Amino acid sequence: MKKLLVHLDTSSAPSVFDRVVAYDAGADEVLSYGGVTADSVRDLVHGAMFTRGPKDLHNTAIFIGGADMAAGERLLAAVQKTMFGPLRVSVMLDSNGSNTTAVAAVAKLAQTIGNVKGRKAVVVAGTGPVGTRAAGLLARDGARVTITSRHPDEAKRVGAAINARFGGAVDAIIVPDPSRVADALGDAELLLNAGPAGVQLVPRDAWMNRPSLRVVADLNAVPPLGIEGVDVTDAGTDCGNAKAFGALGVGNFKMKVHKRCIAKLFERNDLVLDAESISDVARELVQSVPQPSSVPPPV
Repeated sequence: MKKLLVHLDTSSAPSVFDRVVAYDAGADEVLSYGGVTADSVRDLVHGAMFTRGPKDLHNTAIFIGGADMAAGERLLAAVQKTMFGPLRVSVMLDSNGSNTTAVAAVAKLAQTIGNVKGRKAVVVAGTGPVGTRAAGLLARDGARVTITSRHPDEAKRVGAAINARFGGAVDAIIVPDPSRVADALGDAELLLNAGPAGVQLVPRDAWMNRPSLRVVADLNAVPPLGIEGVDVTDAGTDCGNAKAFGALGVGNFKMKVHKRCIAKLFERNDLVLDAESISDVARELVQSVPQPSSVPPPV
């Protein structure tokens, strides 16, 4: 029986990237639909639920994508509401790659430093989809997390939402421009830039050779890069006192996580993969291969 992935995209044109990754991850066919909304999803989900018997439903799964994570979250809720009893299929949410990117970034930070519990982490531009999820996952694992934003109201709202979903305690600090980033870092050990493409938010002199800083990661792959001094291909490169990861250094692991998640959708018919459960998949991947020694704490 073929493994069928029903690709529900909130954007008008379904993502080619998500289709290609799905095939590479083992889907036999990808049925893509664009412009899908929460109000229009029911019949598509019913098509996935009612065409195979319960014992065969693990061969059908749903992937939710699109450029807008908020729209994707509404779609996920609608999909879950539509399914009932044993008539359900596994579903994954990864709008704009936000979940898998955030998970991969946090995994690289944690893998490098050993354990994030009790460590201070700063997520620059932490109010966007990737930043909020990365901050939440770090907080869930015990890190002391601060997110930065230019907008006071947005920072307060997002910080409260992260705390409500992920637990832990996430603080928000206003950073009106890059010249103030150094003040926000303080004694941070972990630095993650989750800002928009092509915008430099962290100048070199704000982080390079900062005594406390152990790991930095920049998720911006478009010049100018988000953290000055971090190259897009860095993958644990020594930069001053810290190990550095660029967008491709994180992205290689993101792709492994994405593909593994797609494969897991076809192992059962009741799996829901969102940020937290995708993080669990990443942890399994990390534990399955030998890891280099972590960065020791500063003397």
